[in-house]
Amino acid sequence: MGDILACFKAYDVRGIVPDELNDDVAYAIGVAFAESTGAKSVCVGHDIRLSGPSLSTALAQGLSESGCTVDDLGLVGTEMVYYATAKHGYDGGIMITASHNPPKYNGMKMVRQESRPISGDSGLKDIEKRAGELLGSTRKSGPDPSRKVDVYEGFIQHLLQFDQDNLIKPLKVLASAGNGAAGVAMDKLIPHMPVDVTKLMFEPDGSFPNGVPNPILPESRKPVEDAMSRTKFDFGVAWDGDYDRGFFFDETGQFIEGYYIVGLLAKAILADNPGATVIYDPRLTWNTLDVVREAGGKAVMCKSGHAFIKEKMRAENAIYGGEMSAHHYFRDHWYCDSGLIPYMLVAKLVSSTGQTLGELVGDMVARYPCSGEINSTVEDVKSVIDRIERDYAPGATIDKTDGISLEFSDWRFNLRGSNTEPVIRLNVESRGDRRLVEDKTAELLQKIRT
Repeated sequence: MGDILACFKAYDVRGIVPDELNDDVAYAIGVAFAESTGAKSVCVGHDIRLSGPSLSTALAQGLSESGCTVDDLGLVGTEMVYYATAKHGYDGGIMITASHNPPKYNGMKMVRQESRPISGDSGLKDIEKRAGELLGSTRKSGPDPSRKVDVYEGFIQHLLQFDQDNLIKPLKVLASAGNGAAGVAMDKLIPHMPVDVTKLMFEPDGSFPNGVPNPILPESRKPVEDAMSRTKFDFGVAWDGDYDRGFFFDETGQFIEGYYIVGLLAKAILADNPGATVIYDPRLTWNTLDVVREAGGKAVMCKSGHAFIKEKMRAENAIYGGEMSAHHYFRDHWYCDSGLIPYMLVAKLVSSTGQTLGELVGDMVARYPCSGEINSTVEDVKSVIDRIERDYAPGATIDKTDGISLEFSDWRFNLRGSNTEPVIRLNVESRGDRRLVEDKTAELLQKIRT
């Protein structure tokens, strides 16, 4: 039982199929979800992973036998489950996905009414406990009890509301789905926009013939960068497997850190909503704080992680929330994250400003150069963080919202541990001094890895 329930993580379910997550576990989760939440109606979707349909059927059986009506959304992205749950008034929604994990993994992201997240501190532990109790009990075999429901048309109309003024002009865009689920949604969105989209790896394929789509990794970005070096595009975009994260490339094919896209979207949204609140995470902050202040908005810091961001956004009625990891949250998307709404907004900005994407973020990149997130595997996360804090605390302003952030007059860094593995994540930024970022990043990594 302990090995099987290892698939329960801090924010979601994620494990190796079939050792940690299989049809029996999915069935038990279905029963446990219904009993723990009291849900009577649930929508279920899955991404392109090969185990998705079978897990979906088993999950639906558990839900149905516990008194839930189940609507099967089929092959969708995570944000479509958020959309369907809130828009159509379901008591809950479950997305079967392992996002950017290797092909042998699958998982589940769960929400309750209004697409409020279910995580470790908001009901996930109760579901885990009940599912563990149910494992080993006889699972009834039978047909899939769910009703097939197609929500693509409504979802596309929802996306198009983010360009109500029809400001998007004919653009030339390179879009990479990485053989994930984004290609299916984009094929339905493309006819509604005046954008010439060159498709890259649009064919959904759960065997991931071109590697798992995770554009935060250089090797995953390379096909996009290579294609953009051969042909002129206004910008490029790439998504992860369930497309809840979108990553951008400027007109030269240069990858843009998610940190600067947070600043770009915050600035654009505040221009239309003066005085509104923006949520940001502690990893990289100076550019976001400058942008929000200059735009007359209110910036509120929040611990990284979708459950924390969504809770803080609701509490503050924030119009937008952004993480440097390329998660972007919108009040008009039920405070949930989306990978396609940023695509709409970037296309709108490039169209309406007459500037290239590189020009739109260029000043931000120059003012606050950053390292990007760098991971290091260590034996003891806490002892390393404690040691780094002791070494750098003199003369620093310290914040412990998420890991440790130490701020000096001309540079700052954040160091935080992973929730699920012995990994430390480092982010460094400076005030206009890229060489300083490089030197301090190398210095910190040497201390972390020694």
